[in-house]
Amino acid sequence: MIPFTYYTDRFLNYLDIERNYSPYTIINYKIDLNEFTDFLNSLNGIDVKSIDYFILRKFLSRLSEKNLKKRTISRKISTLKSFFKFMMREGETENNPASSLIYPRLDKPLPKFLTETEVINILKIPDTSDLLGARNKVILEILYSTGVRVGELVGLKREHLDLISGFAKVRGKGRKERLVPLGEPAIQAIKNYLDMRSDKNSSLLLNRRCGGLTDRGVRDIIDRSIRKAASNLKVSPHTFRHSFATHLLNRGADLRSVQELLGHSSIATTQIYTHLTIDTLKKVYEKAHPRAK
Repeated sequence: MIPFTYYTDRFLNYLDIERNYSPYTIINYKIDLNEFTDFLNSLNGIDVKSIDYFILRKFLSRLSEKNLKKRTISRKISTLKSFFKFMMREGETENNPASSLIYPRLDKPLPKFLTETEVINILKIPDTSDLLGARNKVILEILYSTGVRVGELVGLKREHLDLISGFAKVRGKGRKERLVPLGEPAIQAIKNYLDMRSDKNSSLLLNRRCGGLTDRGVRDIIDRSIRKAASNLKVSPHTFRHSFATHLLNRGADLRSVQELLGHSSIATTQIYTHLTIDTLKKVYEKAHPRAK
């Protein structure tokens, strides 16, 4: 009997080489498949062609006993569906036993975002008179100006910036590249920071040791900045992304444009940002309804 890991390794290579998935996504697939492999081993090993819907249901039942979050279980189901779809395509199985698995119903909380005033106050926090303060200003300005993910931010190189035209080239999920516009405050912050640097490192953002900044480093910088301002706000890099999208839509941007700016492959992902603040709804009502005043 061929080891199950032989097939999972082929699948992961397919995601990496042919589908060009991000390393982070592939790691999650690997974690899910390793857990399923351990489950099969607990059943004394089962040939891949013998895996059916009932074995998969037993696996999901085992997962539910661990009190995992619905979103985690949903991801594992998605992994199984994708894996067995690949196995069918490769001619290793005649059907997809995961095709009938039902995703748990997920709660869809609205993304947390900052008000425009809160963002303005946060952008004022860094002291731009020194190099690290100037760098922190760049981090905050770019996150809000572009709505990029933190991974896209730390991946920026000097050559990715066109400060004359006001654009930056970022590499998003699936290694897809896109251009994002930079607002004037972000451009000025970048210029100020680069003028203060004397190194030849191509990375836009550097840590204290002049190495490239990491995702974790950006999160720590934001946490310290918020604490320094004695604020009780809970802010992450993604909070700026949520705020970016929300403020654009509240000011009249169309959903399709916001989708492009965020780098979403599906407009359905962007639709979560169509919530509006009470103030915005009130203004629209007062402007549009004939009996509002």
